[in-house]
Amino acid sequence: MALSWVVATLAAAQSVTVGIVPREFRAVWVATVDNIDWPSKPGLPEEQQRSELDAIVDRCSELGINAIVFQVRPMCDALYRSELEPWSCYLTGEQGKDPGFDPLGRLIERARSKGIEVHAWFNPYRAKHPSMKGRLSPTHVGARGLPWVVSYGTHLWLDPGSPEAQRHTLRVVEDVVRRYDVDAVHMDDYFYPYPVTETDANGARRTLPFPDQASYAQYRERGGTLALEDWRRRNVDRLIEQIGRRVRAVKPWIRFGISPFGIYRPGYPPEVRAGFDQYSQLYADPLKWFQNGWCDYLAPQLYWRIGSPQPFPALLAWWKGQNARGRHLWPGLFTSQVQGAGWPVGEILDQVRLTRTEGASGHIHFSFKALQAPRTGPELSAGLAELYADRTLPPATPWLGATAPKKPTVSIRDGTLSWKRSSRGGVRWWVLLERQPAGWRMLRVYPSETTEAPLPPGESPLRLVAVSRTGVESVAAAVRR
Repeated sequence: MALSWVVATLAAAQSVTVGIVPREFRAVWVATVDNIDWPSKPGLPEEQQRSELDAIVDRCSELGINAIVFQVRPMCDALYRSELEPWSCYLTGEQGKDPGFDPLGRLIERARSKGIEVHAWFNPYRAKHPSMKGRLSPTHVGARGLPWVVSYGTHLWLDPGSPEAQRHTLRVVEDVVRRYDVDAVHMDDYFYPYPVTETDANGARRTLPFPDQASYAQYRERGGTLALEDWRRRNVDRLIEQIGRRVRAVKPWIRFGISPFGIYRPGYPPEVRAGFDQYSQLYADPLKWFQNGWCDYLAPQLYWRIGSPQPFPALLAWWKGQNARGRHLWPGLFTSQVQGAGWPVGEILDQVRLTRTEGASGHIHFSFKALQAPRTGPELSAGLAELYADRTLPPATPWLGATAPKKPTVSIRDGTLSWKRSSRGGVRWWVLLERQPAGWRMLRVYPSETTEAPLPPGESPLRLVAVSRTGVESVAAAVRR
């Protein structure tokens, strides 16, 4: 069965807009905390950091990946120019020190030229990671004596129960959306922190309580009646709901994606055995967010093998069955386990295939380093390149705007294909497609400001399509060779 047919069918099932552009979300997380993926280490010369960032985009383009989920805020810091939070220490080795260029701006520029989306990935509450070396910048929230910054284990956290902490995170997210041409805002699974335990003098283990007693007491003094756990979940719910609203108020086409822990609760589904409960330990209720349509895509981290006690297929099927609002389901794959835990490359390739046959319209790989690992990277990349041989665009999100762009007006002169721009529908991409026996195949994706390109050789029929900010297609314009 041709891949172009499969992804087109998936897109038709997920979206009210059906066109000729093949669709599948193929993304990779690029983690910056502890220099996991980029830059390779702090303090590199500016030119080397730029080169490494460009190489990530180029590698994604080679493989057929169409979205990069870039960690712009690892711990109340910034990998972009900000007046609200200091430069990240993972850039220069010193928090607050200007690296000499704007990484997020550079990534967006490079990715757009390759037809790749950029999703800005924020950690909403983490304020200091133990991998940080050196002192906090004087402008960092953790250095300003703020009551809503607390210490828990080896980290600093914003207190999710503090209205000031919530407002600060919302301001940061809104600031990036206003100033940068990102395609989406993305959150991972760090809401309330994963529980920290310690061993007492008798050798017994106990879980340390999160230090939000003061903010909970203030809530009760104001007349609040919720029990502690319900209050914590409500705090997270409010942040999630407000992020979606704030983002769309600024730019209605911006998607909001969340990547929670992959198992909703123990026993969901029944065949899944789990000892961790994000609902009662992270105070996260991603099922509510998904079913209420508070996010535009959910990427549960399905970080288990197909035949494990937490079977990947069962979890995928369960999440698919919860999609009451028809939002996108793009599960996270633990691709780094191919190198770190010795998973066979075929495990990840089979998981990609399952997302296609079981009703998801895409997936995200964690993380980029797995695609360039010296031992396993070449084999993994070869397998993905085969699965991604036919290029795609991410599926549309017509609930954010269903207006289609105007049909392009095309002309050919001296071997150059030209077309006219139109503001209708807010064009994001121009897509040139070629007719093949199995269907329409994408030849090239051009950013909205492009208005001409070399005419490809050959005799197969060509079509040019305008794609809106929300992924909705125009009527295809025939290109006469």
